[in-house]
Amino acid sequence: MRAFVIGIIGAAITGVLVTWAELVLSGVRIGYLQLPPAAIAGLLLALALSTGMKRLLGERCSLSAGEIAVVYVMCVVAAMTSSHGILQKLIPLLVAPNYAADRSNNWASLFFAHIPSWSMPWNTHGAAQQPVAKAFYEGLASGRGVPWAAWTVPCLFWGLFLSLVMGAMFCLAVILRRQWADNERLSFPLARLPLEILGQASPDPSVEATESFWRNPVMWIGVAIPVLLYGIDWLHEFFPAVPLIATSVTLNDYLIAAPKPWSELDYTPLIFSFAALGFFYLLPTDILLSIWFFFLLARSEQMVAVTFNMDTPRMPMQNVYLFQGYQTLGAYLVFGGYLIWIARPHLARVWAQATAPGAPADGEMLSYRHAVWGLVSFLCGAAALLVVLGMSPWFAAIELIGGILVIGLVMARSTAEAGMLMTETTWSPIDFCAMFGGLHGVGASNLALAPFVDHLIVHDQRGLLLTGILDSAQIGRGIGVRARTLLIALVTGIVVALAVAGPLQIWLPYNYGGQKMDYWMESLSPQSQFTRYASALVPGAVTLQEPWQASVFFTIGALTTWGLVAMRSMFYWWPLHPLGFALAGSWSSIQFWFPCLVAWVLKSLTVRYGGLSFYTRARPFFLGLIVGEFGMAVLSVLASVVAFQASHGQAHIPTPPFPWQ
Repeated sequence: MRAFVIGIIGAAITGVLVTWAELVLSGVRIGYLQLPPAAIAGLLLALALSTGMKRLLGERCSLSAGEIAVVYVMCVVAAMTSSHGILQKLIPLLVAPNYAADRSNNWASLFFAHIPSWSMPWNTHGAAQQPVAKAFYEGLASGRGVPWAAWTVPCLFWGLFLSLVMGAMFCLAVILRRQWADNERLSFPLARLPLEILGQASPDPSVEATESFWRNPVMWIGVAIPVLLYGIDWLHEFFPAVPLIATSVTLNDYLIAAPKPWSELDYTPLIFSFAALGFFYLLPTDILLSIWFFFLLARSEQMVAVTFNMDTPRMPMQNVYLFQGYQTLGAYLVFGGYLIWIARPHLARVWAQATAPGAPADGEMLSYRHAVWGLVSFLCGAAALLVVLGMSPWFAAIELIGGILVIGLVMARSTAEAGMLMTETTWSPIDFCAMFGGLHGVGASNLALAPFVDHLIVHDQRGLLLTGILDSAQIGRGIGVRARTLLIALVTGIVVALAVAGPLQIWLPYNYGGQKMDYWMESLSPQSQFTRYASALVPGAVTLQEPWQASVFFTIGALTTWGLVAMRSMFYWWPLHPLGFALAGSWSSIQFWFPCLVAWVLKSLTVRYGGLSFYTRARPFFLGLIVGEFGMAVLSVLASVVAFQASHGQAHIPTPPFPWQ
């Protein structure tokens, strides 16, 4: 019970801190990664609290590893919920189309007539920039209060919809966990640091494991490196004479004057993150090789297209080249089918227990009976709400199945197997429809409502709760937390974040002005979906340029992935993994291909010349890199929040630039 009390307090503080840091300060994003830095801070604070209680009150009053794990997982889901996982995408989405509508984009005539008024805090039969939306972005007039009544019904409706989506993710996580963790032995890299800190992976069993981690000098050397680097960068923000140590370089800046095709190279940064390097060091070398190899192959593919003057339009609903988007769409479908195919024995067992009355939970958060029928029920319930909203049943099914069971499945796999700190796709479910005759046949009502669903489920997936649930389940089993206790902790953490950060993220824009807050989450991100769909709603508009590319490259992507799967199944020495091909061109690969390359070189040399024992001894160093980088991120945010509050919003301490923000 005390762990739940501490976890509730930690989840509430996490929700407030993430909201303030990411929206008001627009600084370091400490809540939107698949392993949020804010959650690591919560873990360290819980450890410090336990140590203090032990020294002051005795051994009996200290927290056990299981209790600290409960606090940690509550902070994880609270951070994700407060950030890109739910709230930061939902709340601006409900007012952005009304505020951004004008005569130039004609959104009022294209969208408003298809949106029920009860689903928005503004009147969809009225004009653009209504008071409830205008005050959200420009701030309330003197003497006016927050229009809470206008937000009540829309928040209840969309909250119910997202609750059903999250319920489906919980059920899917229960179905997948044993197959991925026990049968396929995936490494779950993002769960390794909490397990190591909590003492479940110490290489020296003769010493108390938690103390072994903190007393390891190699780990502290790893901590010191990012602390020193970001400390210098932090000083640079106050004293420009102190040199800035850059952690990222964009190749495009050096190729502007180069001849074609080099000058046409798509955005290609060299971003170095100590935290990413630490996580990637834990991965198998074939995964590391595949991520950077297929990313560079995708860039080479784009340059070949430029060289031969091939038309290179963008995807209808994603900011990637059309031929690469449909190539990865084919890869997702084949790779997702492959994951289901190799899980056949497990899924047969799941189905047998789901159809057997009274089957036990078998150590999972839910019994397979509840998980299977819960997944079906939650998806059907979410689809029913979309139908009530005005969407066609078949299109609601495509959006939910494509967003959760295909894209969500591959994104969760990218974290569980490839340790991706970010998850981002290169296609939307509606792109599949566009391949078979364009978007006009989808229907105006579906096109007008699709931006809401896409933005909430598919777009900007950093903070995907499905991966947080899977990693939390892995940590719970490693520590020995009861599965049902873990389920209650996760649900409680989400509810606390919704109750605390939800009203705060409505209150803040009305009092500070949404335009003065984080511009991407409050304005650009929600508006981008309507900008893309508006072109499809204009009568006579071309919704899929170069349609031949869609079918051709979809086939190429599917066949290539099938070939990679076949080679990997037949030859143990085959070095390329199909997951790397599926992720090529995604924002996660763009951000982390270079740390993958560095980690691949370091791990290959370490294992080749030092052997497994040297790799094991070096692991605390790389875990220390994670602690150092995430610790500096949270510390800089705390300093900025304290200064902001102490000066009544007049002072703002700048934060050093982190590569993943």
